[in-house]
Amino acid sequence: MLRGCPSAVGCDRQSHATGIRFLASSIHRIVLVTGAAGFIGSHVVRRLLADGYEVVGVDSLTPYYDPALKRARIAQFSVHKSFRFIELDLADRQAVRELFAASRFTGVIHLAAQAGVRYSLTDPHAYVDANLQGFINVLEGCRHNGCAHLLYASSSSVYGANTRLPFSVTDTVDHPLSLYAASKKANELMAHSYSHLFRLPTTGLRFFTVYGPWGRPDMAMWLFTKAILAGEPIKLFNGGQMKRDFTYVDDVIESIARLLERPATPDSTWNGDDPDASRSNAPWRVYNIGNNRPTELLDIVDLIEKNLGLKAERQLLPMQPGDVPETYANVDALMREVDFRPSTPIAEGIERFISWYRQYHGV
Repeated sequence: MLRGCPSAVGCDRQSHATGIRFLASSIHRIVLVTGAAGFIGSHVVRRLLADGYEVVGVDSLTPYYDPALKRARIAQFSVHKSFRFIELDLADRQAVRELFAASRFTGVIHLAAQAGVRYSLTDPHAYVDANLQGFINVLEGCRHNGCAHLLYASSSSVYGANTRLPFSVTDTVDHPLSLYAASKKANELMAHSYSHLFRLPTTGLRFFTVYGPWGRPDMAMWLFTKAILAGEPIKLFNGGQMKRDFTYVDDVIESIARLLERPATPDSTWNGDDPDASRSNAPWRVYNIGNNRPTELLDIVDLIEKNLGLKAERQLLPMQPGDVPETYANVDALMREVDFRPSTPIAEGIERFISWYRQYHGV
């Protein structure tokens, strides 16, 4: 169902349709951002507003982690007349139908999802509701209301059991190691079917370990920083012998902003006898969004210690179910399409995150 929004945000407490129709009448470039109160979503909203878009943000504000952080992210945009926030569960078919019917969005950036590899072992139904039911409702909304381009969050987790590095979008991704990963692969397949049947341009974004200001409390950067400041041990799985392609959030947002203006088009050279897994004769694409330089987890700890001026107590643990030892993104396709390659150095990104963390928590 649709609910009211945080009081700090300028949004209608009347019919949800009222505010959206107001926006639609005032400008043609109107973008829907789902998961707008999330880490990446809130950064996307900020960028779109700076670029002159009208933005409707939706989020269900689930308690997977503290909703107060989500509300604080959204509260940043309270001064923007071009932004409206709606609390909405995308699994609610009727509510989503009404949302799309109230406005013809220029584009949709779908970032709402149940996140987390490990949590999918605990509550698998949350992934079916949010990542599958929610996504089909968004696809239907786009299909029936003239959406010109749908961008949606996939994940590096789709590479699953693949071991050839770097991971390339031309690789097949048929061996997921968690339900979370399977749900993201399913999203790519669902999007392709709509691109094929209804010529809906769709672009999948395979994110690689995004970090930065306003990040998620369940991810390594936040967990390590919080534990070190509290004098508590940090947990290093696989004995710390893990590598991740840590990608700074500003690079992710730049990639999204450029791809938004480049709707997928059919590739007439695509051949079903020798199919390229990254493209199609339908208007469908997937891209890796990664820093294309993996960093060992122990090096991340060293950098956090340096910025905090404190040493961590390290607890070495075995590999967790669903995890992979290394991720590494090949971003050649992104470079060819939008002439951009994520490149923020990890030391610089961590310094910015720690600075924000101290400010946000008053440390």
